[in-house]
Amino acid sequence: MDKLICKNFTEFRTHQGKSLPIGQWLIVTQEMINSFAEATQDFQWVHVDQERIKKESPFRKPIAHGFLSVSLLSKMLMDLIQIESFAMGVNYGLNKVRFPHPVLVDSRLRLHSSIQMIEAYDENGLKITWDCSVEIEGINKPACVAEFVSLMFEK
Repeated sequence: MDKLICKNFTEFRTHQGKSLPIGQWLIVTQEMINSFAEATQDFQWVHVDQERIKKESPFRKPIAHGFLSVSLLSKMLMDLIQIESFAMGVNYGLNKVRFPHPVLVDSRLRLHSSIQMIEAYDENGLKITWDCSVEIEGINKPACVAEFVSLMFEK
């Protein structure tokens, strides 16, 4: 897998406005959906009730929570970058988020992203705004489009 590799934050800053490599495919399983439902206590039937889904859902298969797609952004982004001086990162928030197409169980997703903005944060940190689009294999509309903001700190 292609990865953006930087020695430190100074080098990383030179990538503002540029696209990251396209992410690897990730399969959204029923186990992931069930675990997310358990963690968030969101047991809406369209996610977990197999019998009702077969009878009532227009999709005929379980769909993942929209927020499951958002929660995968951190992992998907960190799979695409490596900064040797990196110490830790945290989620800061979302400026915009939309879910244009539902993610059916067993769909394959991958991330398309770019670094919109990099700002200094405290003495040894950066605040990064990422433009993210989560592709669903074989579907024209993305699962999730988000302007995601995170903090990263250097050693």
